[in-house]
Order: sequence, then C-alpha cells, then structure tokens
Amino acid sequence: MKTKLYLNAILAVAVAALIASCSGASKDKATQLAELKAQQTKLAADIRKLEDEVAKENPQATKARTKEVGVTEVKPGKFEYFIQTQGSIEAIDNIMLSAKSAGIISQVYSREGDVVKKGQTLAQIDNSLLTRNVDELKSSIDLATTVYNRQKNLWDQKIGTEVQYLQAKNNKENLEKRLATLNEQIDMFRIKSPIDGSVDEVDVKIGQNVAPGMPAFRVVSFDKLKMKANVSEAYVISVKKGDKVKLSFPDINKEFEAPVTFVGKTINQLSRTFPLEVALPTLPDLRPNMSGVLKVIFKTVPDAITVPVNVVQDVNHQKIVYIAEVDGNKQVARRKVVEVAGVYGNVAQVSGLKSGDKVITVGYQGLNDGELIKF
Repeated sequence: MKTKLYLNAILAVAVAALIASCSGASKDKATQLAELKAQQTKLAADIRKLEDEVAKENPQATKARTKEVGVTEVKPGKFEYFIQTQGSIEAIDNIMLSAKSAGIISQVYSREGDVVKKGQTLAQIDNSLLTRNVDELKSSIDLATTVYNRQKNLWDQKIGTEVQYLQAKNNKENLEKRLATLNEQIDMFRIKSPIDGSVDEVDVKIGQNVAPGMPAFRVVSFDKLKMKANVSEAYVISVKKGDKVKLSFPDINKEFEAPVTFVGKTINQLSRTFPLEVALPTLPDLRPNMSGVLKVIFKTVPDAITVPVNVVQDVNHQKIVYIAEVDGNKQVARRKVVEVAGVYGNVAQVSGLKSGDKVITVGYQGLNDGELIKF
C-alpha cells in the first residue's frame, strides 16, 4: 500500500512539473524540452524501481502484465537490390528466308522440324532456261579453248600474227566470265539456309510462284538465345551491362543466373521503358517466345542488417522497431530508432541495429518502451 501511495505521488509531481513547464513563458522551447527529458529519465528510473518492489510484493500480478512475444536475432548478411520484370526469349539467329529470283518452285527439299546446315539448299526455283544456256556456253568455251591453244602454239613458234593470238585468248576469257556469271544467276534460283539450325516454318510448295521479299522458310538456331525485357526508365541509371540477372521460367521449372549483355540507350515514348537483353545458356527446354521473370541485381550489400518490413513502425515521424533487452533479472522491450536504406519484397535493410540484437517480430503491436516481455 505504501508503495502504491509513493507511485501516485511521483505521478502527481510529474504532472505538476509538466504544467509548470508549459506555463513558463520566459523559458524557450529547447530549455523546456531538455528539462522534460531529464524528468522523464528520472521518472522512468523511479517507475522501474517501484515495479521491482511491486514484483517482490505481488509476483503473480507482475507475471500477468508480462507480454509474450516472438523474437528474431539479426545477423549481417548479403542483401541484394533488384528490379523484377517480365521478359520473353528470342533467338539471336531467327531468319525469315525469301527467294532471290522470281520463278516457280520446282522442288522443296526441307520440311518443318528438319535440322539443316549452313549453305544447304531448302528449295529449288525452276532454272531450266538458264541450264540450257549453260550447256550452250560450255560448248562455245570448248571451241574457244581449242582455238586459243592452237593459236598459242603457233605464236610460240613465231607463226601467225599476235593479233590472232590475242583475239583467241580474249574470246576464251570472255566466254569463261559469262559462264561464271550464269552460274551465279543459277545459284540465285536456290533458296539456301544461311545458318546451322532448324526449319521452323515452310511457306512454299511445288508449283508456287515466288518473288524476292515473299516469305519462304524460317530457320532458327537454338544455340544462341537471348531474353529480352523492357525496364522502367526510373532504373535507367541503375542497370548496367554485366549486371547479374536471376532468371526463372515457371513453365519448365528452371532457374539460373546470367549477365546483362545489352542495355538500350533510348526511352520508348509510349511505355517509358528501355530495352534490356540477357544472353542465355544452351538448355534443351528453352524455346523462342517463352516467357519468364527477370530479377536484375544492380546493388549488393555484403553485410547488411535486415528485418521484416512489417515490424518497422512510424512513430512521431521516426522509424522504430522493438528489441528484447535484459534489464536486471527481467526481459523488457526497448524502442530502437532505425533508418530504412531500402525495401525489397518483405525485407527492409536498416541501420541503427547491431549484430545479435533480438528484434521483436511477433507481438510487437501495442508494445511500450520498457514493457515486460517473455519469449
């Protein structure tokens, strides 16, 4: 009873001091604040002392006022700042082929799904007229070569004129050049694959008229794939070539890391984004146009202190958390002012705590500084 009367007297003195401080017009606010803080410290010490005495007199009442909480001991660890966005796979070598010359398709050698080599003929355009011209030209070259050889032998023996020799030589060379040109034209009547890959589309059939620019085949190389995504312009300074990216493909249950290989320099006026590309390793399950999730890691703090973001509270324009401390033979909650350096997902990187601090993560709601706790 005596202890209770003493506690009431302390509270009465505190109230009187507060009224006096508010009425003292001659004192500036800074002085008043300093005096009140000093009084608060003394009162807190007196209250703790009285609580100890009350606990000794009535242990059951004190036990009833103790709040049960859960704590997590904080330790320095790696904390990664990242940007998460959606992207899709594209083949670096994804080529739509068309005919180089107009004509009618006479043969189709490849079907969808066929594996082809660089330079392999996929389809033939009718070139019968050019082929006949080649046969005629070869006969003319044979005759010109015979005439040239005879004129050369005569000229070597100083028989005949130099003009006859030069005319024979010139005629032979001109015919050979015409044959080379004709063979190049014939080659343009073949639709060839420019890469090693797989035939993904076939858009021609025998008897079809084709012309330059018309789609004929699509050939894709699965050896070189890339992931392409668009990132908000807010991160244009943060993302750099070489940054590590965590890629996940839920459809095939695959996750791996790869570096950023390209960062666009132009902002899209409509979406306010810039392009980003990541070169992918060769994996059998990856396919062009497959979608996935990219986490671009643009900053890593190796020894960060982190806490669950929900335990950080706003009190009097300050960020605070509660930690468990030993006060004599009791466990009490202590308010700690922290600064939040960054928040990603459900985790916040903070300063103001040290390794080993026990942050109250369960039952922190409604706690008061110095309140008795157990865990």
